Amino acid sequence: MYYVPDGTERCGFYECADCGTRFLDIRIVSALVCPYCGEDVNLEIGPDEEMPTPNEAAKLLQMLEGEEVEKYDALLSLAVTGGDYSWI
Repeated sequence: MYYVPDGTERCGFYECADCGTRFLDIRIVSALVCPYCGEDVNLEIGPDEEMPTPNEAAKLLQMLEGEEVEKYDALLSLAVTGGDYSWI
């Protein structure tokens, strides 16, 4: 699989509001930091700096279970590879 490890039984299908990228993630929460355009928060800050807040722009569209995980993973992988379906 391309987005989630083989054998994943349940995952979330997300879309980023900022860049429009759709992806799968094994974490299932209402919003995530986008792995493509979002930055992880650096918690090592100085005494005069404000605590940064994560931009959780990727919203959960659907929770996938069972065979749906493999189907969505194959379709998203196919879209990313530009239609090279010989690996399926």
